[in-house]
Amino acid sequence: MELSVRHQTTYRYETPVSEVALRLRLQPALLDNQTPRDWTVTVNGALVQSFRPNAFGDGEGFFHRRTGVEEVVIVAAGLVATRDRAGIVSGFRQEAPLPVFLRQTPLTRPDGALGDLARSVADPDRLACLHALSAQVRDRIGYRSGTTSTASTAAEALAQGQGVCQDQAHVFVSVARCLGIPARYVVGYLLAPEGDQALRETHAWAEAWVPGLGWIGFDATNGLCVTDHYVRLCCGLDAQDAAPVRGSVFGATAIAIQADVMIGVAGPSADQQTQQQQ
Repeated sequence: MELSVRHQTTYRYETPVSEVALRLRLQPALLDNQTPRDWTVTVNGALVQSFRPNAFGDGEGFFHRRTGVEEVVIVAAGLVATRDRAGIVSGFRQEAPLPVFLRQTPLTRPDGALGDLARSVADPDRLACLHALSAQVRDRIGYRSGTTSTASTAAEALAQGQGVCQDQAHVFVSVARCLGIPARYVVGYLLAPEGDQALRETHAWAEAWVPGLGWIGFDATNGLCVTDHYVRLCCGLDAQDAAPVRGSVFGATAIAIQADVMIGVAGPSADQQTQQQQ
């Protein structure tokens, strides 16, 4: 499948700022299950030309402006050819050691309830264990926007039984690590089934390591492994670590942020399957 993606993020400052420095993870990697084509990233119309792989194998680019800035518009766009490999994600140019992905963070740190969940899905068959975990996360955390924030932890999401894809991915990652399974948080794009109004934005899921297979993408939100409907941007230990855009602003007062994502099937059927997030 070939997907067309346009992702725009706009930052508007109440007063001009003296300096802006951004780290951008907006370049889909060339992997066995995806091939980016004609992909560009611009900031205020200027092309970001160099994306180098970080320790996780994800491309990172940088933008720095010292003159007064009132608005920053970041646009990532292009085509990505995707392949369904039964959830297997491979072909990274660079890999961090597996023990790195056993580290818990403040957002994934387990409590007693997460430990209980880990014990309930434990299975010597790692793949079966991870499928069971994905099903439990989906069953126990209902998808409802506005019930959590970017600062919500996996423990908090499990306790209230509601959240969004970020929370479901955090719980999956936390429990997998409790079981000694390397796991990481992933950000990307998802083309939802035609007519589905629930997923209209950048999406989050998890990857876990299975010996003999490698990294497997698990989307607990939808109860499946990743397919050719997914475009992978970047990963990290949690949502903050995997943020596609991070940076520092000096001299800012109030900041307004708007995100706009459009994804569709490239070609004649594109108009029928385009989704937009405002």
